Amino acid sequence: MSASATVPSAVSDPEEEGAGTRALLARIGAYLDSLVVPSAAVLVSVALFGLFVSLAGANPIEVYETMYRGAFGTWFSFQNSLQRAAPLMLTGLCTALPARLGLTVIGGEGALYVGGVAAGAAGSYFTGSSPYVVLTIMAVTSMAFGGLWIGGAGALRAKRGVNETISSLLLSYIGIAVCNHLIEGPLRDPQSLNKPSTLHIGEQNMLGPVPGLDVHYGLVYGIVACLVCWLLMDHSTFGFAARIVGGNPRAARLSGLAVPRLLITVCAIAGAAAGLAGMIEVAAVHGKANASLAAGYGYTGILVAFLARHSPLGIIPVSLILGGISASGGLLQRTFGLPDATVSVLQGVLFVVVLASETYRGKFSWFSRLLTPVRKGAMA
Repeated sequence: MSASATVPSAVSDPEEEGAGTRALLARIGAYLDSLVVPSAAVLVSVALFGLFVSLAGANPIEVYETMYRGAFGTWFSFQNSLQRAAPLMLTGLCTALPARLGLTVIGGEGALYVGGVAAGAAGSYFTGSSPYVVLTIMAVTSMAFGGLWIGGAGALRAKRGVNETISSLLLSYIGIAVCNHLIEGPLRDPQSLNKPSTLHIGEQNMLGPVPGLDVHYGLVYGIVACLVCWLLMDHSTFGFAARIVGGNPRAARLSGLAVPRLLITVCAIAGAAAGLAGMIEVAAVHGKANASLAAGYGYTGILVAFLARHSPLGIIPVSLILGGISASGGLLQRTFGLPDATVSVLQGVLFVVVLASETYRGKFSWFSRLLTPVRKGAMA
């Protein structure tokens, strides 16, 4: 073959180059468009919270500076934020995963409580075994009970058409009430007088700190769970099928997908993540199951999921930010005399504004229009 014959194959087609450039610019424009609404929602929330604290007699700028110091300003505060972020990653998954199928599950608090009590009971029963055995049994038990709890809400939706938002919330109340009965009755440690709890799992079975950090291994559990769920939902045939169900359930049924089974399975995985958060609170913080498990991590996890746009990877940084906001509450109280629950107001404002902003998604195309001349140039 002559050298001249090989020249045309080495020259790229201008039309193909133009199409590739246009596709790339379209993806960039869509990505930038997706940042506009949530960024605006956060800014509006910050402004509203600033108005709230100013009415309470505090300087908003100083409040935000103090919140930053209490969340990330020192090594101690940063580690405190990391520790609070660990359960939020897992409860955030409890809402984010079903959302991929178009479900709104808000029962993470109940699944966390049920999983924590189950883990506490299992840990105290096997307390004489090896710590690795005890922690493994606690993890499996908590995930099983949490998965059954949220999986039940998924089954009600798949089999009977019951709204999963209502059923998961009501199941939370039922789970907390039943577990409180067990803690105060059959599972109660006789020595827990003023604050009923289960038997202690033993100091040797507690989750220790990550080497080099004053943060328990629950942080590792949370990060690994987010990575695994990201691979499952974004890089597997199972996740692809779930996204098809979330995009168009009727088309999914016509294509032969087992929609009810997918709904129940994803809800069970989501509940297992929240149940594992309960196990971490028992094994790393309390050492036993008691009413302190209901610390609101399940409800904050709903906000985490929505701020992260239901992305398992996005949950990691969002959990850290909200964990830092929560960690700064005590410093606000000491510095400005504001209630410790002031940070809950910010979280509530964020949640309401972010939900309201969802109606504006896809209605702005500023970046796409800005990139239009570039696309025409590429076509030329």
